Amino acid sequence: MRVRTLAATAAVAAVTATGLTLPLAGSAAAAVATPRFDFNGDGYADIAVGMPNATVNGKAKAGYISVIYGGPQSPSQSTGVISQAEAGIPGTPEAGDRFGSSVAPVDVNGDGVFELVVGASGETLNSEQHGSEGTITVLDNSDFNVKGTTVARGTSEFSGIGDTIATGDYDGDGDIDLAYGENSEERGSLRFRPGPLTADPVTTTTLRSYGMGGRTSDLATGDFDGDGRDDLATTYRAMEDYGTFITRWDDQAKPAQWWSNGDHGTALAAEDFDQDGTDDLAVGFVQPNFEADHTYCEDLVGGTVLVLHGSKTAEFGAKHQCINQSSPEVGGTTEPGDDFGAALSAGDLNGDSRPELVVGVPGEDVGTVKDAGGYVTLNGTEHGLYGGLARSQSTPNMPGTAEAGDRFGAQVAVGDYNRDGLWDTAVSAPGENAGEPRSGGVWFAPSSTTETYPLGKSLTPFGFALPNGAIKYGEVLGS
Repeated sequence: MRVRTLAATAAVAAVTATGLTLPLAGSAAAAVATPRFDFNGDGYADIAVGMPNATVNGKAKAGYISVIYGGPQSPSQSTGVISQAEAGIPGTPEAGDRFGSSVAPVDVNGDGVFELVVGASGETLNSEQHGSEGTITVLDNSDFNVKGTTVARGTSEFSGIGDTIATGDYDGDGDIDLAYGENSEERGSLRFRPGPLTADPVTTTTLRSYGMGGRTSDLATGDFDGDGRDDLATTYRAMEDYGTFITRWDDQAKPAQWWSNGDHGTALAAEDFDQDGTDDLAVGFVQPNFEADHTYCEDLVGGTVLVLHGSKTAEFGAKHQCINQSSPEVGGTTEPGDDFGAALSAGDLNGDSRPELVVGVPGEDVGTVKDAGGYVTLNGTEHGLYGGLARSQSTPNMPGTAEAGDRFGAQVAVGDYNRDGLWDTAVSAPGENAGEPRSGGVWFAPSSTTETYPLGKSLTPFGFALPNGAIKYGEVLGS
């Protein structure tokens, strides 16, 4: 897909009139970056697809994952099924395990070979096979024979860990650490599991407890104060308690809440959008805490993305943006139920060294077609994010047809899947072909410096010959 910065002279003139300077497109021969996730070691970025509702060996919602491998032209090959039925992966497929509840790539030991962290939020650990403690497993494919190591287990009957996970070297000791949400019958919490990510048991700590019914909605890792160390951003909600906060570890590796606000959302993404040397935090589908005195964004109809800018000197979030489909040069029209910002992913799509933000809009109506869905790519400029093209399955060169309930844009991810030096976009539509034995799909949308809408490609469980019961393909996405 092309971003609006290259679309039309009129758009350039409109932005210049506001005092903003648009970036020039990078060359297609730009240096190829190291992939965020390369599971098979071929140098191409891969896409991990979690299918927690899939049937395995007749067990409903046992769940599995598949990895779509990048390639010279486009992603085209899947690993097939990776489940707990495979030798070397802990556990056995059981109804309701929901293996693949979350997926997150990680380089555990810094050797350039990527592992995959996988949650199974419904895993039962007690002998009565009742409850959903949940587990988190690291999958290693370094010798092309996938093996798994359980690195965290839920501590109570309904803790359900594995829905939300993040990794980073938060305590600064050189080992990759794990953060994840945990629930209980009444309250939820954010937990920290220090590295190295070897077999449990390892002592975990509670970073924050929430109120009644509290759950961690999303996590993101970034360097929000520019000190060169990983920080952890969390957005959560409870019955009467909502918010977003950042946890920072000090020089003695002690965690403390560094910033917080009552605004909260469904998705987070961290990138240095304004190129000042500190990461900024995008909060998707932001909502206010009605008990709080302060909110950043007033116009929330259809969904809004809040971008909080980091700083080495000023207070975090002192500079911010509120972006929705009513913002200048942003594609689409603001309508109730659009869910603008329900999913987020960030990276440099046009090779100019300024990151773009891909925003999922799964509730978007395409003409009269309800909830067909779409996504918007917000442009990275020298002053931050501005404007961006919208795309759906009705856009030129995007395979398929916009249909009611597809929810195209439910998940988004970015990576250089064809290794041409430009990061591309992966977009899922878990509602595609709903009701069929194999439903859902992931769409590959390449980036280009010359075309507004390069030819995309659909990647479906039917096309990959995955077994029946592969439903809602793309419900969980990571790359």
